[in-house]
Formats: sequence, structure tokens, C-alpha cells
Amino acid sequence: MKKEECFYLGKIVKKYSFKGELLAKLDSDQPQLYENIEALFLDINNRLIPYFVMTSRLHKSNLLRLKLEDVNTESDADELLRKEVYLPLDLLPKLDGKAFYYHEVIGFEIWEKSFGKVGVLKGVNDQSAQALFEIERNGHEILIPIHDEFIINIDRDKKIITVKTPPGLIDLYIK
Repeated sequence: MKKEECFYLGKIVKKYSFKGELLAKLDSDQPQLYENIEALFLDINNRLIPYFVMTSRLHKSNLLRLKLEDVNTESDADELLRKEVYLPLDLLPKLDGKAFYYHEVIGFEIWEKSFGKVGVLKGVNDQSAQALFEIERNGHEILIPIHDEFIINIDRDKKIITVKTPPGLIDLYIK
């Protein structure tokens, strides 16, 4: 399976027992959705390697206690520490309304209520304190903060996100 076909679920953060059990820190607002997964992928040397899950249960809010097939010793578990955990995209819960996953809106057109068509969403920068839409417009990059108050509508069928930004924000980039 390719990374593009998966989503990042979390990371193996520590061993739980001497029998190879692991704790994965989940990057999810709804960790209970992943309590009974049957399989997962671990990023090992930039390759997604499948593992069958023997047992799993939530452990302290956003930690998932895992027993993986063929991981039976502390030594086996040591090799998986700090590995990223991925699941196939089709296991993501469907979102509607103004809620969206960053990967699903790449390529959408961005329209600003007063300005008109801004450009095409090329990426999302979530490395800063405020996540930003990275929009390409005639060879220029325009950054718009991803904020609930700015997003008016997401039309998944037409692949359009309509926003209302503070006056002058887009003008800063195109003049």
C-alpha cells in the first residue's frame, strides 16, 4: 500500500509489557473509532509494512494498547518504537458540512465572497501555529488562515471552498 492511499493515525511511543505489547499515541479527536482495528501499517524505512492486530484497546484517552501478530518479545517491540502508524483512507469517517480532512480538499478551487476566484488549493501548511491554505494563483502563492469563521461553504461535488477573509488579505499577495 502507498502512503498516498493512507492516513497518518499516530506513532508507536512505548512498550507496554514484556510480551511485545505497544502503546500508540493517536492523532485523532475520536480515538474510540480505532479501538477495534484488524490491521495497520507501520512506516519502516519509508515503506508501509502491514501488521495484523491481535488485540487493541484504549489506554488513557488517546493511547491505543496494541498486540500485533508476530511481535512477541521486548526485542520485537523495540524495533517498532517511534514508527508511524497508518490506516487506509477508506477507514476515515466521512465528514460533511464545513468539516474536512486536509488531503481531501487539495485541488479544490478557493473562492472569496467579495473577491471572486482566488485560485487552486495546492496544499495545507499545518506546521505553523495557524494552519494555512496554500493557494496557487497565476504563479503566486496566497496563504489564507484555515479558520471556522473564514470558511463559508465547502461544495465537495463542485470542488469549491468559499471563504470570507478580512478586507485586504488577498490584495497583499497579488499587488
